[in-house]
Amino acid sequence: MIEQPNRMEAELIIINASIVTMNDDNPTATALAIKDGQFCAVGDNAEIMKLVGPNTKVINANQRMLIPGLNDSHLHLIRGGLNFNLELRWDGVPSVADALRMLKEQVDRTPPPHWVRVVGGWTEFQFKERRMPTLDEINRIAPDTPVFILNLYRQAFLNKAALRVIGYTKNTPNPPGGEIQRDGQGNPTGLLIARPNATILYATLAKGPKLSYDDQMNSTRLFMRELNRFGVTSVIDAGGGFQNYPDDYKVFEELDKRSEITVRTAYHLFTQHPNNELNDFKAWTETTQPYTGSSYYRHNGAGEMLVYSAADFEDFVEPRPELPAVLEDELFEVTEHLAKHRWPFRLHATYGESITRFLDVFERVNKEAPFKDIRWILDHAETIQEKDLERVITLGGSIAVQNRMAFQGEYFVDQYGAAAAEHAPPITKMLTAGLRVGVGTDATRVASYNPWLALYWLVTGKTLGGLSLYPASNRVDRHQALRMYTTGNAWFSKEEDVKGQIKAEHYADFTILSDNFFQVAEEDIKKIESVFTVVGGKIVYGTQEFHSLAPPAPKASPDWSPHNFFGGYYNGLNDGGDGSGGPPFRQQRLHHSCNHHHGSGFCDLDCFVF
Repeated sequence: MIEQPNRMEAELIIINASIVTMNDDNPTATALAIKDGQFCAVGDNAEIMKLVGPNTKVINANQRMLIPGLNDSHLHLIRGGLNFNLELRWDGVPSVADALRMLKEQVDRTPPPHWVRVVGGWTEFQFKERRMPTLDEINRIAPDTPVFILNLYRQAFLNKAALRVIGYTKNTPNPPGGEIQRDGQGNPTGLLIARPNATILYATLAKGPKLSYDDQMNSTRLFMRELNRFGVTSVIDAGGGFQNYPDDYKVFEELDKRSEITVRTAYHLFTQHPNNELNDFKAWTETTQPYTGSSYYRHNGAGEMLVYSAADFEDFVEPRPELPAVLEDELFEVTEHLAKHRWPFRLHATYGESITRFLDVFERVNKEAPFKDIRWILDHAETIQEKDLERVITLGGSIAVQNRMAFQGEYFVDQYGAAAAEHAPPITKMLTAGLRVGVGTDATRVASYNPWLALYWLVTGKTLGGLSLYPASNRVDRHQALRMYTTGNAWFSKEEDVKGQIKAEHYADFTILSDNFFQVAEEDIKKIESVFTVVGGKIVYGTQEFHSLAPPAPKASPDWSPHNFFGGYYNGLNDGGDGSGGPPFRQQRLHHSCNHHHGSGFCDLDCFVF
């Protein structure tokens, strides 16, 4: 039955789709209509075609699966966008040989003083060789061009040229919280080790050259388009180290003014001054209010770092970090200030031992400044203890999990054992207890931004290396996984009434998929992409039969950007290594997409173009 509050002429209509609406009152449909950036009707082909007018664009979905746009509840889009054009992505690359070939090509074209950077999104277990690249291999490839390769929150590889530029020598002391690995003579080898936190990795990366403002604008647009490629239409930006407010947010503010945002972004403010965290938040609560902004760019509260003493970055190769005794007092004063100002907040929280201490603080704050109606989030929670789940519920909290274990589950098993890994994190226990559970990637410095890897992890319980972590009791079915990634995540930015469902008066954000998520083999979930993405009723991405309907991607600037030669997530078509022609377009047999401007006739689905 058609869901249509008012008879009107639609601006855009999609027909012949297999629509999963995530609206329990109208769970499936074959067609939808859009007007003024919102869905205005959802129903069957014949009913929706009654809304065709002289200016209506009608697009045939060719029986493909259509879902609400995906929404990542924890992704570092703002920081990632500022740097996307600088980074060579190893996301999805199948072998060390391919990774090193790409590195060599990029080294040869990168001009001084710029570096070649590989910043997260990969794991050694995705490679068929099941190993890391070596420093010797990297130095042979790049004797003169600085190279920085980040692996998780664990370590970074720097070639000799990078060590020279940064100035790490035999006499450089280890910084607090990190180690510069040295050879027998005391000279740096090029390996930086996060011990016990990632400060040394982030601080070293921050020493490299930055893009110009105009290039950052271009870079951010391209990163959003890359997310659109996978059907992502919304994210919650969790702040980040060396992501400074307001300076690093200016690009997004300008893109919002230009109406050029293609991924709706709710942003958090991450404290920037160790030992002065409260002053950061006092200043921000004076000038900024949660949930203000536009429908494309809005403030969502504090975090994910509230105080540096609470930073329990996960590194499952190393022992769990012991957090300092000052944690409780520092976290109390910041959280109390936020609660009194009714600010939502989120807190990076990996380990159960840390989370118990955090909750002790929150319970004290709640007595002084009740949390009632404040939406607050524990992020990650890989080893949260079952006894603490009820405490989170009592305080009105929620948990956002990410597929970080898919990238480092093997390390976790080595450190803590397979039995402990079976419920790291305890997703189904969270859901059964009645918690709101968000899902995302924590891209780009740990996991990849590809949401289908996270959906694969939720459904299969496997790492990218194929290790089965979770029994069936700690996995979710595909419908639940998709619900978490759409309507479920909308709650975390207080947008559940306008986002996450294909429903009249909700934002017209959706994606048409390359394959049916409910029907493909489990291993093929990782291969799903969008073929057509719409945000606010505007077409922002299209490929295959929808290629001609989408705006063309801008060329990455500067010209030598890795994106111009490799694209983003590895697509399997750049094995030739010639570095020509930019990101390749899959040439396949294409269905026809037609535009009807009158009547109710449909395309002949047997008609093809090439």
